[in-house]
Amino acid sequence: MKKNIRGEQKDVYPSRQYSSPTHIHRQDPVIYSNDRKKAPLEEALLDQYEKKGFLFLDDLFDDHEVADMQRHMQRLRDSDEIKHRAESITEVSSGDVRSVFDVHKLSHFFQSIAQDPRLVRIAEYLLGDEVYLHQTRLNYKPGFRGKDFYWHSDFETWHTEDGMPRMRALSMSITLTPNDYHNGPLLLIPGSHQTFISCVGETPDNNYLSSLKKQDVGIPDDVSLQSLIEQNGIEAAVGQPGRIILFDCNLLHGSNSNITSSPRSNLFFVYNALSNRVVLPFGNTAPRPEYIAARKSIKGLKKSD
Repeated sequence: MKKNIRGEQKDVYPSRQYSSPTHIHRQDPVIYSNDRKKAPLEEALLDQYEKKGFLFLDDLFDDHEVADMQRHMQRLRDSDEIKHRAESITEVSSGDVRSVFDVHKLSHFFQSIAQDPRLVRIAEYLLGDEVYLHQTRLNYKPGFRGKDFYWHSDFETWHTEDGMPRMRALSMSITLTPNDYHNGPLLLIPGSHQTFISCVGETPDNNYLSSLKKQDVGIPDDVSLQSLIEQNGIEAAVGQPGRIILFDCNLLHGSNSNITSSPRSNLFFVYNALSNRVVLPFGNTAPRPEYIAARKSIKGLKKSD
């Protein structure tokens, strides 16, 4: 394999380097811990996660905890100060807030949720290591004008643009509004986490801001997507506020635009294994800002009581 000239790690998942899409079979475990007797999840859920690359968890948080999350989510969204910070990404057409990054640093409340032992224990078990927060964000998809997120693997971006060496990370998305089939729910391709699609096209240096507003790199090709969808189908992550959508870092996912009157908002925590901390980007670009990908502030999470 080609050695990353900007770091010591070998690039076992090269992307944006070839003239045509290339499929690389996953070379890492999906679940890193072997002792299922110590698992914080039922065995059926572990089997589902290993096979599909995602699972849904309900009733982990009670109603008043979800209501608190909703209030703090709305407070950040309504804040003029937050809207004009670098951590906020707005819709190109409407100027509405699309995402707010680093929410665990902007809000002590969201920091406490991110290190809640109910979440951290699951992440530690699945990743087989102490974990840290690679990225946190609130995604807002307002009614009528909420833009789509095209199909992508988070790992492809985190590996190429952030320098995450291996597939030893996961996302937990907590739904803060009803997610139904009409308001642009997260769409998942079951089993796609087993295939790394090496995308075509180079990433211009310092292109992180425009790529967050408009995806034009790191996008799987149509033929690869069609093949995976024909094999595995598409599953919509619909559910009521408080549902947790837990998915592997390499799972292909995306969402449609929201042209209904019902907003769709989710809270995202990305947990990465400490042993998998980032190195220099494998795409040989400048590292993205700290609020998008933790590099300087890496430390293991201390579980709150």
